[in-house]
Amino acid sequence: MVRVLDLQFQGVGRVIAGFLLETKEGPILIETGPESTYPRLVAALEEAGFAPEEVGHVFVTHIHLDHAGAAWRFAELGARVYVHPRGAPHLVDPSRLLASAERIYGDQLRPLWGELRGIPQDRLRALQDGEVVEVGGVKVQALETLGHASHHHAYLAEGVVFAGDIAGVRIAPGPVLPPTPPPDIHLESWYASLDRLIALRPEALYLTHFGAYGDVEAHLLALREVLEAWAGWVLNRLKEGLSQEEMTRRFEAYWRESLAKAGVDEAGARLYELADPPFMNLQGLVRYWQKHHPEALEG
Repeated sequence: MVRVLDLQFQGVGRVIAGFLLETKEGPILIETGPESTYPRLVAALEEAGFAPEEVGHVFVTHIHLDHAGAAWRFAELGARVYVHPRGAPHLVDPSRLLASAERIYGDQLRPLWGELRGIPQDRLRALQDGEVVEVGGVKVQALETLGHASHHHAYLAEGVVFAGDIAGVRIAPGPVLPPTPPPDIHLESWYASLDRLIALRPEALYLTHFGAYGDVEAHLLALREVLEAWAGWVLNRLKEGLSQEEMTRRFEAYWRESLAKAGVDEAGARLYELADPPFMNLQGLVRYWQKHHPEALEG
């Protein structure tokens, strides 16, 4: 049984989730959310009948603060934290992660994401692609799924996939949108990851932003379509030579218009904005074109 834990990010529901799997050896937690929502996570665990000290195994899909920011809290209580090998060093020493976040968020870093501390090496386990961890009869398999981040795993367990950000952001009844923040967006890798998930044919996708969806193939194909559309839009604007400010203004308008066409009202758009800020999506796609395909900008 999978329990979706709504972490009430910024006091708002349906933005960030954690997932609880009950086993014969105690609970598994997949995704911790940011440290700022740790009190809500503890309350959700207690509502499910568990103290945080009982969580012995924590899997994070990647090290971004909205997914792994509270992992150190569970490590302090004795849990083992599982992560992609490229993410592990940054959980041990989060100084570069913090410096990057401070450049983006400034004095809003602490109110948004809370405190971040390092995790002792002996409480951390880096999982290779395909590696399986068994806890109390439940098998969790790491699936390297790059494209959103260079340190991203999805996890296959009990016939479903906990997809982190690789399967996008979808806040029912709205559409699926891609989270494309800098610095790691790589579309070719992302498309390959989507193909891998489609081939697995899981029963459902569990999205950190937000919840469970059973229309797996349709969802993933729709995500690819939006990724391609956004990437093409950004490439065309770069070719026009727009300033960053003007491009941001136009992308936010394009983003809002696409949500409105999909029937998302202002309240729904606010949830998407909290989970997947459009200005960061633009920055990540600009970096993708400039870093990986500078030749495309010359045409």
